[in-house]
Amino acid sequence: MNDHSQGTQSPNAEGRFIAVLRTTGLFLGPALFFLFFILPFPGLSVSAHRLAAILTWVIVWWISEPVPIPVSAILGALLCMTLRIADPAAVLAPFANPLIFLFMGGFILAQAMSVHGLDRRFAFQIMGLRWVGERSERILFTFGAIAAFISMWISNTAATAMLLPIGLGIVHTMTTASPRLETGEDNTGLTRFGTAMMLMAAYGASAGGIGTPVGTPPNLIGLGLIEKATGIRIPFFRWMAFALPLLILMVLFLFFLLKILFKAEMPVIPGGRAFIIGEKKKIGPWTRGEKNVLLAFSTTVTLWVIPGILALIWGNDHSISKVFNEVVPEAAAALIGALLLFILPIDWKRRTFTITWKEAVQIDWGTLILFGGGLSLGNLMFKTGLAEAVGTGLLRFSGAESLWGITLAAIFIGILVSEATSNTASANMVVPVMISLSMAAGVNPIPPAIGATLGASWGFMLPVSTPPNAIVFGSGLVPITRMIRAGFLFDLGGGLLLWLGLRFLLPLVGLD
Repeated sequence: MNDHSQGTQSPNAEGRFIAVLRTTGLFLGPALFFLFFILPFPGLSVSAHRLAAILTWVIVWWISEPVPIPVSAILGALLCMTLRIADPAAVLAPFANPLIFLFMGGFILAQAMSVHGLDRRFAFQIMGLRWVGERSERILFTFGAIAAFISMWISNTAATAMLLPIGLGIVHTMTTASPRLETGEDNTGLTRFGTAMMLMAAYGASAGGIGTPVGTPPNLIGLGLIEKATGIRIPFFRWMAFALPLLILMVLFLFFLLKILFKAEMPVIPGGRAFIIGEKKKIGPWTRGEKNVLLAFSTTVTLWVIPGILALIWGNDHSISKVFNEVVPEAAAALIGALLLFILPIDWKRRTFTITWKEAVQIDWGTLILFGGGLSLGNLMFKTGLAEAVGTGLLRFSGAESLWGITLAAIFIGILVSEATSNTASANMVVPVMISLSMAAGVNPIPPAIGATLGASWGFMLPVSTPPNAIVFGSGLVPITRMIRAGFLFDLGGGLLLWLGLRFLLPLVGLD
């Protein structure tokens, strides 16, 4: 069976597997809940015991997805209230955490970029640079860099979906340039370059999320849990100080990996630049909507970065830095940008503004609910002592004692869990445990927590690992065998590079 037949038949097998997994999980979750509920757990308080049973049910449903993942998060919060683990105010307070509103504002800005096509304009502007030209290697690298950059500000799913037709157009241009490529496929068949382009879009977009705190939900989950457990707040600028160099390193590694695994059949793609220029012309001149979105987006990013600049000039403890952080916290900056979209007009006479409420409410509310539920369960794990008990148990089992040994384990546990469930659910599961494990070992919990946070975004082997993988798998250009091979190497090599990068960069920003 060749790659092409594998790529076309595997979705059916995958669908059957998912159906069995969901049915099994639907009954296994509550069954394990009742089993854990009645079994004795010496050393755990009543609240921690009950919370362990609840988490078992929620985690099984997060992994198997018999119901939408946000619904599982709501179930966890509901059970915590009905079983009196905490009062309703304590359970539900994390659903109104400032980080929720930070994400909400970011989501609305991303939605406006998509509505007015600003993200697509950016992509074609960069792809159309004269340096890129028609060389396949430069096209591949630039395509991945665009995916990573855009995903720093919008969801990896939206970034991949937006780049997919661009990538398909370039691949089509290449395959029609030669009636028969060296692979022996005709002009509608698979090409190594086509696989590389699709994986570059998916992997680049998923990796890009680590670059900013708002790039992907696990980042804010990690930041929220770190602040809750240690009292240390990591501002936007400080996160980017170590995350952006890591991202650049990852994009370079991804490029060389895909270049070696899937060497392009044609070093030069005739007509590639013409295709990009043609698509740019279709977009036309800048619209008022695009300009307004750019203004709102720039305002928010500026407000996010100013505290870091003030800290560099005067330090975090200076009155100016403190006042700015109190008056314009990061959540407020995101909401200011979102609010501008409803105020900046496109057509004043008709009272048409940059975004409508109908467009704004199309954001991913499920992720916000899941985020709140994860914070709630994470907080309760610390309050009841369950996280400490799990961390201590893992410490005895693993034997890891050093700071960077625990950090390495945290990264790869995050990667492993993210292969089976969403990156948000992975962060909710792994980060609290790694914080408690670090505290039990007597080491700084911040590097392991950040390692687990970044590892949760690093699931690349399977179509079900993350939506971008599923999107490019559906293109028919990425057989499952190629995705597993490339994903495994990117998981392994990327995990090691994350560890090395954090070990070098976190001390430079004072987070070691």
